[in-house]
Amino acid sequence: MGLADMHKMLGQMREMQEQLQQKLSQIRVEASAGGGMVTVKMNGHKQLLEVKIDPEIAAGGDRELLQDLVLAAVNEAGRMVDAELQQQMMSLAGPLAGLKLPGMS
Repeated sequence: MGLADMHKMLGQMREMQEQLQQKLSQIRVEASAGGGMVTVKMNGHKQLLEVKIDPEIAAGGDRELLQDLVLAAVNEAGRMVDAELQQQMMSLAGPLAGLKLPGMS
């Protein structure tokens, strides 16, 4: 691999990183638990944007159940962000997928 090829590859990687950061800012996922008793919205940086709790579960006084539902909804939202991020990375890596680096098979 020549020096020009290496510079081209590094430029593509920088561009891919910038595009990924932009896409992360645009990702929004919504997950729920308990049949919709708890719903959360999360962005691509895994920051919670919104938490909705059904008034019935809140008024029921079962704090442990409520905590478990919030935990489950947040964890599911995190998995959804990871899946979306992986999909975005695969689509961005297209131009680099064919490159072979020295020492890699």
